Parts: sequence; structure tokens; C-alpha cells
Amino acid sequence: MLSAAIILSLGYLIWSASAGGTSGATTVLPVVLWHGMGDTCCLPFSLGSIKKLIEEHTNGTYVRSLKIGGNVVLDYESGFFVHPNEQVEYVCKHLAQDERLAKGYNAIGFSQGGQFLRAVAQRCPEPPMRTLITLGGQHQGVFGLPKCPTLTATSCEYLSRLLNEAAYEEWVQDELVQATYWHDPLHENHYRLGSTFLADINNELYLNENYIENLNKLKKFVMVKFLNDTIVQPKDSQWFQFYTSGQDQVIQPFNESKVYKDLGLDRMLRKGKLQFLGIEGDHLAISKAWFIEHLVPLLLLA
Repeated sequence: MLSAAIILSLGYLIWSASAGGTSGATTVLPVVLWHGMGDTCCLPFSLGSIKKLIEEHTNGTYVRSLKIGGNVVLDYESGFFVHPNEQVEYVCKHLAQDERLAKGYNAIGFSQGGQFLRAVAQRCPEPPMRTLITLGGQHQGVFGLPKCPTLTATSCEYLSRLLNEAAYEEWVQDELVQATYWHDPLHENHYRLGSTFLADINNELYLNENYIENLNKLKKFVMVKFLNDTIVQPKDSQWFQFYTSGQDQVIQPFNESKVYKDLGLDRMLRKGKLQFLGIEGDHLAISKAWFIEHLVPLLLLA
């Protein structure tokens, strides 16, 4: 999730990048970006500047920041009200039509854009995604809304109550994006049967072998966790961990979770394809220097 307040915390990252960039004639794969909730593809003070930052440090590689719908208003609203399955289908179609991505691309997802891009990797192997980087992605979902800075206090209270009481009602799943990755550890069966997005891409309803095969085609799957995150609960979801079933206090070890094997993450770990990065700070609070030091080199790998 990404809000106007969180966008401001990206200020470290998105001021004008130095002109030096990456030297040499390194060929870099195109990069696809997917924003989080409360943001859009192209605002000059958020993903627009991130796009520029990547271009300047990768010899001008092609960067496509995804816009859902025909304009930024629709793109903004999609983060709240367009079902992720519909969004993923839309993105897959448009990526397949982009000739500049035909030989492959790297992808960076911000907050909920992270799990949406993972769904793209699992459902749409062409054009091929090579490296997936998720920043604060809720791969095991969320259970709690500690802040709703993009909404009024009344709206936030209503949204929290709605998710707590009726997240898995069909109409809520259809109308509210965040309900589709609401993961109630106290009622796991309700979650698995009611979630119309996350339970599917995590292979929790039935084993989709294509999801396992396609995810394992990635060369790298990099998960960035914000160690002082006050937005994502639990923050461990950013590293594909979650509460042990039946309670909401103890985090289950990564390699003991059902999804670890059911999604083929065990294979990826054995092959050295998984990378877990931690950074001090709140949700999406990344400095420009950290981004350049830790993430840009991942984009330079063939």
C-alpha cells in the first residue's frame, strides 16, 4: 500500500539523480515498475522520478511505469477499486504488446504492486520476467490497518471495520482491492475459500503447477523488507512470512510455511534465486543512495 504521506517519505529517493550514471556500454534489460496503493504511474515526485533515476544509472534503459486505465485518475483509483485479477490481466496484455520487452525485462513492485507483479510472473511467462524486486510487498497478505493516511479518519475506520468483519464477502472482494490480500490467521479456512486473489497466487486453494514452473523461471526474486514498517502488518509478510495459523502474535519460520513448498520457493532458495534485503525505516522510505547501491546492480545483471 502506498499513500500520499508515504510518497513524501520517498523524498530521499526521488530528488534529481546525479548526472554521472553508469559508465560503459552495458546492455541493460528494460525495467517495468508497478506503483502501490495511493500512487500513480507517473507523478514527477514519486514513480516519475524513480523512472528517471533508473534511466540515469543504467545508460538510458527503457523503463515502463505501469498505468492501469487510460489516465492517471483511473490509475489512482485502480489501487483501491479494480480487482487485482483484472489489473494483472490488463498488464499482461499490454506487456505482451510492447515489442521492447520481447527479449525479457526486470520488474520492481512497490508495496501491493509487488505481489501484483509476482502474479504477472506466475500467470504470464511471456514476455519473460528475469528479476523481480518487491519493495514492501505483502506476499502473505496483511492483517491489520494501522494507518490509512490517504483517507479521512471516518473512511479509515469504516475500511478497517469492513475488512475485519466482512473481508471475504463476495461484494467486498469484488469492490475493494485490499480485501483480496486480507489474510486472517484466526480463520484460515475463511481466508483460503474467500480470498479471490492472494490465496490463488500462493497456491493455497489447489496446486497450480504452472505457477510453480513460471515463478522458478526467474533468475532472481529479491524481497525488500522495511524493518520499522508501521503500514504493513505483519511486516514479515514482505519476506514471505506470516503469523502461525490460529493466532496473530508469533511469526512462522519461512521454511515451515505451507506456501514455501507449494509455490516452489524451496527450489528457488536451493538454487540461490531468493534474496532477502532489509532496510531501516518505515514503509517505502528508501534513500537514493541505498537504491543505487543495492538495487541498480541487480538491474545490470544479464
